[in-house]
Amino acid sequence: MMHPSFSPRRRRLLLGGAGLALLAGGGIAAGRPLLMNACHASLPDDPAVHALLHDAWAGLDPARVWDMHVHLAGTGDSGRGIEISEKMQSPLRPWEYAQRLFYLNAGCAHGAPGQVDESYIARLQNLCADAPAGFKLLLFAFERAYDTAGRALPLEGSMYLPDDYARDVARRDPARFEWVCSIHPLRADAVEALRAAAADGARAVKWLPPAMGIDPASPACDAFYAALAELGLPLITHVGEEMAVHGPGRPDWANPLRLRRALDHGVRVIAAHCGSLGSDIDTDRARNGQPGPRVPTFDLFARLMDEQRYADRLYGDISAITLINREPEVLRTLIERREWHDRLMFGSDYPLPGIVPLIPLARLVRERLLDEQSVPALDALRHHNPILFDFALKRQLASRGRRFANTVFETRRHFDRSVA
Repeated sequence: MMHPSFSPRRRRLLLGGAGLALLAGGGIAAGRPLLMNACHASLPDDPAVHALLHDAWAGLDPARVWDMHVHLAGTGDSGRGIEISEKMQSPLRPWEYAQRLFYLNAGCAHGAPGQVDESYIARLQNLCADAPAGFKLLLFAFERAYDTAGRALPLEGSMYLPDDYARDVARRDPARFEWVCSIHPLRADAVEALRAAAADGARAVKWLPPAMGIDPASPACDAFYAALAELGLPLITHVGEEMAVHGPGRPDWANPLRLRRALDHGVRVIAAHCGSLGSDIDTDRARNGQPGPRVPTFDLFARLMDEQRYADRLYGDISAITLINREPEVLRTLIERREWHDRLMFGSDYPLPGIVPLIPLARLVRERLLDEQSVPALDALRHHNPILFDFALKRQLASRGRRFANTVFETRRHFDRSVA
């Protein structure tokens, strides 16, 4: 269950206040920004940072390591179809406005008026240049919301990033980028669009049900699920509380138990963030017309992971699990449940690791999940390369003598069937 000290209101205050500080230039401590990412262009000349990365890559084949949870972003200034909601552009909406500023700073595109879209892509290429050859990013498109009649709805508090944009960005740098389509199952052309995306090289489908207005348990999704299973594309879908973007859907549509319909159709489902935030109604325990109790979303994810019938279909990604609003016990469980590790996948949720206050390293040290000696190098690395920071941090995490297995990071096999 979400800790009371990290309630939605508190997190809004955290990011909202930090956004105002960003407008004012942020704070500086020991020559390093407290709130902003410094956006350095190359790795620091610091032996400790290079030793940290050397240790992080040890035992891994970089060609098998794909960061499978990377968001594209922009303002639409490239004319390639990106749209952002009016709320995110208005200072009169301080929460949404601050979010946009933080995302752009985290992606190091905040200082490029008129060239934000291109600057964001250039930064991704810059970050990949610090990694060994073969390492890749899976770049997400982001679908519009639709109503039950299949009509597109106006943007509320998020953005629209079309499949064609994600596809074309990936094609520009195939040595470093792959792409993930995002298709609403209630679109009249949903199955046709899915087949076209698969033919164009999409590696998976991305959903965020509350923001996009998708109920994963609806029979209206069945035709889409059948096509997904036939094509062998995994579905990456958000489960748990959503705080980054907003839309017309219901919060309970992110309940992991609603994924059973897709799983029963034979779809490989990747539960984003492993349901590591929030709570949901335990519909399995509904009795006599009464809803079941509200329990931590992570408990419901864990229940599905332990159901043998889904052992070859349900997966989880470990993006966002180190954020300040996650419970340490969730992180400990993910690290210690070694029998899950072949079904867990490394993802950074970039650009979030570039938002400095969201991952407090000192807290992980206090919880005995991180060795204090690694903190200076990690803190330096995050201002130079947030993706490698997230990767190195997760390679360092430990609980009761256990760490995430190498298989958690060698994710390519889940998206490229030519790799065993």
